[in-house]
Amino acid sequence: MGCPQIALRAGLAALLALLAFGVTPALAQEPGPEVCKACHADKVASFFASKHGVRTDSRTPISNGGCVVCHANAAEHVKAGGGKGAGGIVNPGRSNHAISAEAKNAICLACHQGGQRIHWDRSAHANNEVACTNCHMIHTAHDDVRDKLTQSDVCFSCHRDKRAGFNLPYRHPIKEGKVACSDCHNAHGSAGEHMLVRDSVNDTCYQCHMEMRGPFIRNHEPVQEDCTLCHNPHGTTNPNLLKVRVPFLCQSCHQPTSHHGTIPGAAPVNGGNPAIAQAVIMARGCLNCHTEIHGSNNPTDNSGRAFRH
Repeated sequence: MGCPQIALRAGLAALLALLAFGVTPALAQEPGPEVCKACHADKVASFFASKHGVRTDSRTPISNGGCVVCHANAAEHVKAGGGKGAGGIVNPGRSNHAISAEAKNAICLACHQGGQRIHWDRSAHANNEVACTNCHMIHTAHDDVRDKLTQSDVCFSCHRDKRAGFNLPYRHPIKEGKVACSDCHNAHGSAGEHMLVRDSVNDTCYQCHMEMRGPFIRNHEPVQEDCTLCHNPHGTTNPNLLKVRVPFLCQSCHQPTSHHGTIPGAAPVNGGNPAIAQAVIMARGCLNCHTEIHGSNNPTDNSGRAFRH
């Protein structure tokens, strides 16, 4: 077990000897991966396997200086003989608490600007001192947060209340990898609320649920206002992701006394069928009649409600 470390130390000692005699003065200014791997062979190997190590891409760190692009003071680190923090080496990794999240993020944002990160400065993550490396794995070919199957586990490490929701019977297929948190939320910030990928809740939902958009002849006001008035997208115990089961959800806005024939002991209105009135009282089946609850194109519905065609 000790042989690899002995070899690494020997390689570093040889490198320091060369530096002492001035044989490789260029490396003293900007040591590259070939120098770093003397002590960090595992990190350098995973670095080359990652997107940052793609030589054919002129935007990557390997094409612009290597390790020193993200790890400043590397030359001083080598001169100091290595070791944790030696020479003031800058490490933006998640385990390093010596520098602030803002300082870590500045390193990443030096390259990763614009696009989906244009609203980063006003995002909830930036304002709560979340560092890029808290979510992203840098020295790896597989970044968990960029994979639909593993992304939710990264998000749930902080958003534990949402993990509980996705263990409920009715939910989006997050666990199956068919839907990811980033399908609805932009972790890097957005112009809309809740860091949504679109400007509003409804526009975000309509990415998948286009049939609910309308326009309809008869519109249901809550649908036009905010889908989450009725639905909880993070999971519920009710079918269709409803926040409360019917009829109690409907009755949170529509008082039962406002429905013709539903008042116990009252006579049916306009000669209506007593049996139907009694059924409404007993079953409370709002959706038995109001099937087009998101909006209806039935022009004969004078009540303005979304009745079945």
